[in-house]
Amino acid sequence: MRILTALIFFSFSFSVFAYTPLNYLPKGSVSSLIVESLDSSEEFISLNSDRFYPPASTLKLVTALAAKLELGNDFHYSTSLYKSGSDVVIAFSGDPTLKREHLKQLLRDYKKKYGNQITGNIFLDNSAFTGYDRAVGWPWDILGVCYSAPASAITLDENCAQASIYTQDDGRTRVYIPAHYPITVNTETSTVSRSGQKATQCSLELTTTPNNEYQLSGCLIERKKPLPLKFAIQNPELYVQNVTSDLIAELKMDIKGQVTVKPASSAKMTLVSKHQSPSLPSLLNTMLKESDNLIADNLTKTLGATFFVQAGSFNNGTEAIKQILLSKAGIDLQSAKLTDGSGLSRNNRMTAESMTQVLHYIWENEKDLNLLQSMPKSGLSGTLRYRKSMRKAPIEGNIIAKSGSLYGSYNMAGFGLNKDGQPNSVFVQFVRDYYPVKNNTDTPVIAPITQFEKAFYKDVIKFSQQ
Repeated sequence: MRILTALIFFSFSFSVFAYTPLNYLPKGSVSSLIVESLDSSEEFISLNSDRFYPPASTLKLVTALAAKLELGNDFHYSTSLYKSGSDVVIAFSGDPTLKREHLKQLLRDYKKKYGNQITGNIFLDNSAFTGYDRAVGWPWDILGVCYSAPASAITLDENCAQASIYTQDDGRTRVYIPAHYPITVNTETSTVSRSGQKATQCSLELTTTPNNEYQLSGCLIERKKPLPLKFAIQNPELYVQNVTSDLIAELKMDIKGQVTVKPASSAKMTLVSKHQSPSLPSLLNTMLKESDNLIADNLTKTLGATFFVQAGSFNNGTEAIKQILLSKAGIDLQSAKLTDGSGLSRNNRMTAESMTQVLHYIWENEKDLNLLQSMPKSGLSGTLRYRKSMRKAPIEGNIIAKSGSLYGSYNMAGFGLNKDGQPNSVFVQFVRDYYPVKNNTDTPVIAPITQFEKAFYKDVIKFSQQ
């Protein structure tokens, strides 16, 4: 009884007194926090829980729940190759796991059945999705990097190409691109010393074109080893056209027509070969543990296509998520602003209160959903494995959660574990307008967000294990 009274007083006191760990955050930061028991109404803290914040990648929990409820565990993406008269049709479905070798196998299967020659065209069918490949609110300055790869029906190699840049003694740089990537990368980047970089505040910059051409400029500090680069494919359709042409040559096949992007016609088509993605549980495991944006956004469009029986888009996909959660889980997100399923858009807004409802539903229905096992564990797996605030006791191994960050936002949503390692509390951390003063010395400092999280999650664990 005394413990419960103390908890009630402790919770009530936050409405009067500041929560001490918040003192670690820089001036101007704003927070929304919830910590409460899973199996009772016991509340440790509720701060600004009804205000709207950018959820960042914690939104993937919402997307995962909607996908489980609507698509089911047996769902697979399928990429199919058909013969249609003298033509070949490859129908893409937005499979975020499709690789070059999978596409090559489809063409190899055609060759085994029909020989080396294609007398007509190869049509790449992109009709599964419609609308923008990037959601409203994706920052323009990150569109060239792979975590913001376009969400497209024609998806290959995660819509991502790898390369590397080398610094040189003559002050210039050079770029290496593996031959199987049909992209062009040029560099005008200068090699500079560390002191030279500080004096000029010069950095490595990237510009792109719709033709999958990339221009590097600015400065790169001299280094002994190459810097790995990952470029988001700007035009997936052109990329797959070029890859398909290369594969035709590799397989020593001959095509009389063109490789072009065109939805399948109504003409009779004969299925030649099909490639299936891993099942939904495997997709969600990667999406949540590794915070994979492409899987989340292609699933969002797939939900739109399935729910509304039309080509999927960001618009109908996010609306489908809302309606699925309302009708199947009783979670009302109608007032939330959702523009994608990954959380990458800066336009997304939801409350910690709504996120808590999602977490409660996941826990209450874990026997059917099996989502908890796909969430990262503090200091041990996924995106939380190396998180600085979670790598030591008592936090290591005692929290499972989905993290999320955007410029100025640092979020977490998940569960505190009891002494038996079972979820016992639910928590949401939304921090926005986080702009710490830059450290201009070479002396390492602990980031304010790390200091806050260490204090906050110690409290979460105390509450969960008392």
